[in-house]
Amino acid sequence: MRLVRRADAERARIPFTLDGAAAEALAGDTLLTAILATADHLRTSEFGDGRRAGFCWMGACQDCLVWVEGLGRVRACTTLLEPGMAVRRA
Repeated sequence: MRLVRRADAERARIPFTLDGAAAEALAGDTLLTAILATADHLRTSEFGDGRRAGFCWMGACQDCLVWVEGLGRVRACTTLLEPGMAVRRA
């Protein structure tokens, strides 16, 4: 895991799926936070830079795009996690 929670871990747990596997994150998490608290990377760079964890973290770039069933491609850094979301790292 890349992201380690140090505080505020008492929030309700929310189930979702990441690349078809069951996962959990906390209420109020963005998809980016939920993914990085579950997996060791957000995506693999298509330009040979290796694993990526997002770039700007504020919705200004395209580095954190993921697929959400029913929504299409979304920015993981500005999209709040909802219960039952099916997320695929692109």
